[in-house]
Amino acid sequence: MIDIQVRRATPADAESLVRLRALMLAAMGNEVGGPDAPWQLAARDWFADQLKSPDTFAAYVAEDPVAGVVAGAAGSVDAHAPGPHDQSGVRGHLYNVSTEPDFRRRGLARACVVAVMDWFRDEAAVGQVELHATDDGIDLYRDLGFIETRFPTLRFRTTKA
Repeated sequence: MIDIQVRRATPADAESLVRLRALMLAAMGNEVGGPDAPWQLAARDWFADQLKSPDTFAAYVAEDPVAGVVAGAAGSVDAHAPGPHDQSGVRGHLYNVSTEPDFRRRGLARACVVAVMDWFRDEAAVGQVELHATDDGIDLYRDLGFIETRFPTLRFRTTKA
């Protein structure tokens, strides 16, 4: 058995987080371009910057001693108005959950998600966590206690992609 460690990501992991994001987006049917695609360069800078804000952003990665970072998950904290089911007004958003194809089905994404969820609960005092699930990931999230909401997610883009 290979000794894969899950650890909190640092700004040095920004490029790995972008690579995992590109894998996830490609699996969802998006054209992601190469590693020099403008969005990937912007995302690398964004992750490096966010990782410097440990109170509002956390990413956890699974690192193989030979292959390097092979899985990860990220979460951010947002302020919302309190409501009857969440008086804290502090919400989390879980995203960027991805695993390299050769390392899938080993529980690495689950371990990274659990680490982010522990951070939400123990350090960020988040009242509830939301995410957008893919067909491949929805069973993991359900197993961890996520439920579907009654209201669909809608999106409006102010710029052309």
